Amino acid sequence: MVFFIFAAFRMRYLLFFLPLPTLLKHTTSSKLPTPWAVFDIHVFIDPNQQGKEHLVLALGDIDDSQPLLMRVHSECLTGDALFSQRCDCGPQLQKALERIAQEGRGAVLYLRQEGRGIGLVNKIRAYQLQDQGADTVEANEQLGFAADLRQYTICKAMLDHFGVRRLRLMTNNPRKVQAMQDLGFEVVERLEHQVEKNPFNSRYLQTKADKLGHLMDFDS
Repeated sequence: MVFFIFAAFRMRYLLFFLPLPTLLKHTTSSKLPTPWAVFDIHVFIDPNQQGKEHLVLALGDIDDSQPLLMRVHSECLTGDALFSQRCDCGPQLQKALERIAQEGRGAVLYLRQEGRGIGLVNKIRAYQLQDQGADTVEANEQLGFAADLRQYTICKAMLDHFGVRRLRLMTNNPRKVQAMQDLGFEVVERLEHQVEKNPFNSRYLQTKADKLGHLMDFDS
């Protein structure tokens, strides 16, 4: 009897912590004019996350057999929309769109994973801790979170929808490369995606390199 109770508890534990299967659904699309090009914006809804929307900004014919120039970009309201200089998110998003426009073909996967997965409120709490001296990793850990809680499994359903299998990935983060490979995609090239640092994000960028393994050259 004790064995069955333990087995049932263990199964519930595993089911709670294992990621749910991806049921992402393509919902709608339209044209999105930007300063660089007119992209197609596609909306995907994830029922596992209470209907949270994720986006693909695509340009050109992305469903052919050629490797796709792509960036996986996690939502950053403060950087992407409010021009915060505490991070490099906004400039990285703009640089990705510009590079895709120059090539005439590519995609940005815009994932709703604010604050490396901890959400907007907790990200601002982490900023407060950084104001008091913590770095970006220490602040997350002091709030009880891992340094990076982002999940990339949702990328598979998004790319499968377009029939994409081969990638030229714009990223400084080797974990993203590994994540795409683990999902079965061929990453034929990693393209550095570094932007200029400023007095407000220099420590943040150095911490990403030192503690999160991002590949960046601060001497150039």
